Amino acid sequence: MTLWNGSYPFYPGANACFPFDTTRAVIVTIFLSMLATFIIILPGIPGRGQLFWFLRSVLGLFIGAVILNVQFTRDWETGWVQANTSYKSFSHVQVNADIGLHIGLAGVNVTLRGNPVEQINETINYNEHFPWNFGVDYDRSYSEGLQKGLPSPILYVAEKFSTQSPCAVHRQYRITSHYVSLTLWLAFCTWLISILLFSMSILLYGGQMLLLTATLILFSLLLFSTARNTLRCPIQFGPVSLRTDYGESFWLALATGLLCLVLGLGIIILNSLQPEKLKLIFSLDKSSEEELWDKSCLPAQPSCSAQDGLMVPLGELCHRAATQL
Repeated sequence: MTLWNGSYPFYPGANACFPFDTTRAVIVTIFLSMLATFIIILPGIPGRGQLFWFLRSVLGLFIGAVILNVQFTRDWETGWVQANTSYKSFSHVQVNADIGLHIGLAGVNVTLRGNPVEQINETINYNEHFPWNFGVDYDRSYSEGLQKGLPSPILYVAEKFSTQSPCAVHRQYRITSHYVSLTLWLAFCTWLISILLFSMSILLYGGQMLLLTATLILFSLLLFSTARNTLRCPIQFGPVSLRTDYGESFWLALATGLLCLVLGLGIIILNSLQPEKLKLIFSLDKSSEEELWDKSCLPAQPSCSAQDGLMVPLGELCHRAATQL
């Protein structure tokens, strides 16, 4: 029974925390590669346009990376508590552990980490995910956890979000998460359109699309807040209770939405009040200078070579004519 490194071969081991999220790693790698490409191109941009072009690239990639990244994160709402609790069902053995709850748009993560990790001859380090996205049955994943014999604290927390729970929060969280995800995908599309409009030098419409992106992001945060404020029964572990608060993804999305709002309003205001400065920021002033130079050399205006001919004295001009004759 102990042929596999001292573990029982017929029972699953602990689902320990993976060092990093592969989806987030892929997204960050793609956007960092794009940023590195822009940095390589940067020396080819003349003059002070380098700084403005670099700032536009960094801000644009940051906004797109955040909108896409928070779709897959699991820390929109988080909470931790340290408690002495029973480890297995129908057992009086208690362990001291940190219990974490992480709520994302795709489901719930419950973490159990012992203090210390090695207790009662076991490694207590669990991280279980219970999804509720489209095509996935939350109650089925919870039943599978029961069949695997997961520790009691994990099953106790996961049971609060099941459809059979008297807390009745499963429907609110699941439906709200679906609408939040849809709104963020719309925000990602409007961000792409704004980048396309800016590249085509259509600055006013690009600012309006950026303002629409900010509206969609802030609206998604408002939707998630309505689900979180729903009354629910407490998650109690003896004398202490597990309380949750907004996580890193929520605050990061809020900062990105406010950034889009400021940038969109700034572009619209500059376009109406000081369009020359807006063209300078987007490196469009050089073309206007070339147009002014071309206009200054038109025949209607006495400039360039024609003006040089008029500067010749009249006597010298007559002397040249007599010499030619």
